Amino acid sequence: MRPAATVGARSGATVDLHLHSTASDGLLPPAAVVSAARVVGLTAIALTDHDTVDGIEEARATAEHAGIRFVAGIELSAEEDGVEIHVLGLHLADVASLHDRLLELRADRMDRARAIVARLAELGVSISYDAVLAHAAGGAVGRPHVARAMMDAGAVSDFREAFDRYLGAARPAFIPKKKLTVGDAVKLIHAAGGLAVWAHPGTHAGDPLLSAVSAAGLDGLEVLHPSHGPEMVARLSALCDARDLVPSGGSDWHATPGATRTLGSQAVPFEWLERQDAALAARGSAASTIRAS
Repeated sequence: MRPAATVGARSGATVDLHLHSTASDGLLPPAAVVSAARVVGLTAIALTDHDTVDGIEEARATAEHAGIRFVAGIELSAEEDGVEIHVLGLHLADVASLHDRLLELRADRMDRARAIVARLAELGVSISYDAVLAHAAGGAVGRPHVARAMMDAGAVSDFREAFDRYLGAARPAFIPKKKLTVGDAVKLIHAAGGLAVWAHPGTHAGDPLLSAVSAAGLDGLEVLHPSHGPEMVARLSALCDARDLVPSGGSDWHATPGATRTLGSQAVPFEWLERQDAALAARGSAASTIRAS
């Protein structure tokens, strides 16, 4: 059962609806992410690990004990017109419905990691695939795990160097990831009962790409994100109002030491979470009306 919206009851409270744990490429276990959120005074959080929902139950149980509202989420990589688009699935009610497709995506991630390790070897950077898997610790494998293995081997000094020299887009060890279409990502999220939100749309806001992504059934835009300046935030807020999309926001926190992205830094208002609740309630009402007609 979804928690009821508490309009006006959380004035001044803030939430963080974009967080990562060791279930994908974050550095803290799901329970520790929740505990950290409690320390900084967040009222609600969403765990949105890449291509996996494995951390949700642990985080949910910890959040219930801590008195923090928990939103089950995921971050899916998709593609539209050759551009990589990340889609957040928020308020997932039926995570089991994602299971088979997520297994395929996890296998694709492992194949990609092997290819990156092989490419690095060609470039004279020797790390083992097992070392990458050790950093993933059973979670969904990603480039940050490769970067950590490179740091262990002394090949790079930090994350920035790993991505700037080797792993970033158009860098010599970059291997494209197999991606869903945005429409496929939205359908998966909707099938699980969630809202599909375009994560950190940044430079694409207002471009023709926005219309294409919106046409795929997008429910919202991530307005507040560390990569968005004040002008972008205003622009995205206006787009939400103009296109009847729900706003969302979060720190995209991975608990990486020395990183500029800090937990709760975006001060996302609780009212935005209430707007998302209202959108879900309206969808449920519409579905009930259709079934009854």
